[in-house]
Amino acid sequence: MPSRPNLILPAILCAAGLALVLLEPVAPVLAQDAPKSAKRGPATPSLPKTAAERDKTLGDLYALLATAEDESSAKAIAEGIERIWLHSGSPTVDLLLGRAMKAVAEKKLDRALRLLDNVVEQAPDFTEGWSRRAYVYFQRNQVGPALGDLRRALALDPNHFKSLDGLAQVLREIGQKKASLQVFRHLHDVYPYWPGAERAIDELSREVEGQGI
Repeated sequence: MPSRPNLILPAILCAAGLALVLLEPVAPVLAQDAPKSAKRGPATPSLPKTAAERDKTLGDLYALLATAEDESSAKAIAEGIERIWLHSGSPTVDLLLGRAMKAVAEKKLDRALRLLDNVVEQAPDFTEGWSRRAYVYFQRNQVGPALGDLRRALALDPNHFKSLDGLAQVLREIGQKKASLQVFRHLHDVYPYWPGAERAIDELSREVEGQGI
């Protein structure tokens, strides 16, 4: 797929609500708990100790997210999900990921990419490694590899809402509006209160499917 680096990336990085918020440094996120004031958010879950426990916990939280009563409840649930995303189960991989995001914050992208290459090599089933590396590729104007990593992340976790938003936004920017619409619709099913999702669906529906009768 042609990358059109000089045209696509600035638009992507400026897009409101782009999931490249998956891109915040790791340490502060790991320290966060769900807001105590949320109406329906579950208590911050303990980090799972096994892959099966991780899958079960995420499945339960995604079910709550899809049926959240309001935006604040959804945000609290999402924060619990993100804590689990960042936990690979391997102290070495978690350390590498933390160092990679520190390198991103310091704009040392070559170092970040090397670290994330190690992450995905050591833990190819760790979704966050792929989604975080996608951001580094974006920063390096490598849109094609970034799309590849987002798709790999979503193959591992189809409900990874930040990767869904990132993929939807990029597909829209490169003119694949029908595919973008499909991804936005799935994002809305996963996270009904995701900012900008409904508006994007309305706009793309008109562009792709017409006004209707």
